[in-house]
Amino acid sequence: MKQGTTILTLDNGYHLWTNTQGQGDIHLLCLHGGPGGTHEYWENFGEKLADIGVQVHMYDQLGSFYSDQPDYSDSEIAAKYLTNDYFLGEVEEVRQKLGLDHFYLIGQSWGGALTMEYALKYGQHLKGAIISSMIDNIAEYVVHINKVRDEALPVEAVSYMKRCEKEGNWNDPQYQAYVDVLNRGYVDRRQPPAIRHLISTMATPVYNAFQGDNEFVVTGKLKDFDLREEIHNITVPTLLTFGQHETMPLSSALRMSQQIPNARLETTPDGGHHHMIDNPEVYFEHLKKFIVDVESGHYQP
Repeated sequence: MKQGTTILTLDNGYHLWTNTQGQGDIHLLCLHGGPGGTHEYWENFGEKLADIGVQVHMYDQLGSFYSDQPDYSDSEIAAKYLTNDYFLGEVEEVRQKLGLDHFYLIGQSWGGALTMEYALKYGQHLKGAIISSMIDNIAEYVVHINKVRDEALPVEAVSYMKRCEKEGNWNDPQYQAYVDVLNRGYVDRRQPPAIRHLISTMATPVYNAFQGDNEFVVTGKLKDFDLREEIHNITVPTLLTFGQHETMPLSSALRMSQQIPNARLETTPDGGHHHMIDNPEVYFEHLKKFIVDVESGHYQP
């Protein structure tokens, strides 16, 4: 398959940036988080997985930095494209246009939510699913991030943040300074951050619509995400991979590993939400072992 960048034209007329790295008969399609993030933490996966013959495919979802960005201020466009159903259908269309089948799907955070939904609806196309730093519902996530904030910050700081949130004062400099403290402890523990730009590459309209202002509040559409009654129907071999210092509750990850029939749970020491960057040596050891075990026919949860 062609290496490097290919621009896909979707059936809706919009364009997506895609990139393929590495060579081999094993195919891995990568779904970034956010929503509204970018592919960038997947960029070295082709290099890291070269020794086991994996070809890595990544793309920026609609609205994200390298792909087309619709005018979401148009209410009709927002209603049509800022939905879970749209982004799930987009995964399947990308799969078809890249010519992938019997492949591995990996999703980080929001991408992990899409991976679960894809495995439930289109699981016949998958060899395996990798759910990275995402649980099957938002309610337990909210409980956990509130606990994280209470433990990480002084009481007065938490009170200040709650007051800003009640008032919708998201741009308050002190509020954002507290968010930065939390991000360094639980999202990007490797400092300075490995991925940096002169400007923000976050697709803010997409992120705000689904998540909210930051990782420690959920005011958008994701608050209703809940697959707890469905994940037992994911039958493909599944790797659940989490950092030990997560925004996501590891107790929920453990429960999921018991409810998904063929799931294996791995945690990365010293890793946060982006543990593929925080501790890549351990992260890739877990990922490669999972793929090799499935490919060899010796996979065990």
